[in-house]
Amino acid sequence: MGATTRVSLEEYLNTGYEPDCDYVDGVLEERNVGRKRHSRTQKRLLLWLAAREQQYGYEVLPEQRVKVAAGRVRVPDICLVAANDDDEVQEQAPLLGIEVWSPEDRMKRVEARLKDFLGAGVPMVWLVDPYSKQAWTMTARTPLTKVEDGVLRCERPALEIPLREIWPEE
Repeated sequence: MGATTRVSLEEYLNTGYEPDCDYVDGVLEERNVGRKRHSRTQKRLLLWLAAREQQYGYEVLPEQRVKVAAGRVRVPDICLVAANDDDEVQEQAPLLGIEVWSPEDRMKRVEARLKDFLGAGVPMVWLVDPYSKQAWTMTARTPLTKVEDGVLRCERPALEIPLREIWPEE
């Protein structure tokens, strides 16, 4: 699949892609799939977040299609949704969106993805980089901000995850 493959939204929603891709204004956009560090980071985040699902009343989902606008569907690496949300394609804004950096990623494109999530009503997004072992947060009111104290935070649900939980001594 090339970066300029055009399909209708209906066709996209009724087709499975391996790996899944974003749908942006009629164009399929490939997502950079992870290598081992990316996958390991995604797994650790999933496990940490899944262990707290009942406590905080959310469900953690990997690579869930999220409708961010009328003609846009993004696929975050991880998102948190309300526990009672049964949308096959996420229509309600997730509580949190998480992107894991891949070596092929470009900041301009990643920021566009993050802004799409925020524009759809996602209150906060996280960007984590397993290669530099750094993380950033972003909201509709705050630009991409580096985590300086070693703890990723989210207001609702009230989560705090030390970066050492994601990247223990490897």
